[in-house]
Amino acid sequence: MIALNIIIVIIMLVIILTPILLAELVFIINFRLISLPILIFMTLLLFCMSIFFLLNYRLFSLLEREDWPALAYYLEKKVYVKGRYSDRNVRLLASSYLIISDYVSALKLENKAQFANPSVISKNVLLFGSARVLNGNPAEASAFFKTHLEKCKTKDRFWVQWFIGFTELLSGSFIKAEPEFTSLAFSANNPLITGLSAYFLNSSIEKKSQNPDKCRLASKKGKDRVINELKKIENWKKEAEKYGTDIHIAIIKKYIDETGKWLWSN
Repeated sequence: MIALNIIIVIIMLVIILTPILLAELVFIINFRLISLPILIFMTLLLFCMSIFFLLNYRLFSLLEREDWPALAYYLEKKVYVKGRYSDRNVRLLASSYLIISDYVSALKLENKAQFANPSVISKNVLLFGSARVLNGNPAEASAFFKTHLEKCKTKDRFWVQWFIGFTELLSGSFIKAEPEFTSLAFSANNPLITGLSAYFLNSSIEKKSQNPDKCRLASKKGKDRVINELKKIENWKKEAEKYGTDIHIAIIKKYIDETGKWLWSN
């Protein structure tokens, strides 16, 4: 409701101040013809925003209170009973399940959404893949990420590729993880992904690699790329904070912190 109050205040200020500001513009010949449509538009905008927030009052109040069990129950009725498998409903319900550690329900939601609205799965690959990681099924998670790599949103693609490497690593398959991290150390457009890839190449994979020199080179390249871009560890921390609310980032927070220390260790 805080957001609603802010929007109402802004719109009311615009409505009040617009005539005053326009009155000062001497080049306007007919003030009423210009100000009246603006006032009507602002009034309609305020009305529409009020209706939107009133219709979603329960949802917003639960989010504001961070009452995740109650939010999950509320969304279950919308999704399962009313069949509203929209991207927002599915994403919020899946996130609620993960926050309360109900990973089985998150996967159940995925199975039902796959039939009701398959597009929401490709839009939330990182979310449902994370459910498998948190549920202790890295091999299953790896297969899921591989299946959806080409279907996911473009902006998520490097993260999905990174999680392929990460889940292979969790499964003990260093040989399969190495090419994923090597590729990302050289080509990822996100410093977090580049740094994490370089870190795992150095800390876990190099000693198991069939070509340790190549692995070491990729790790150094990734490390240099991040340092040249971010300059100092404080900027690395700020970069991580941009993703603070994302579930897939929360589950690897420990490794992000370790990577930052490693990048600026000497």
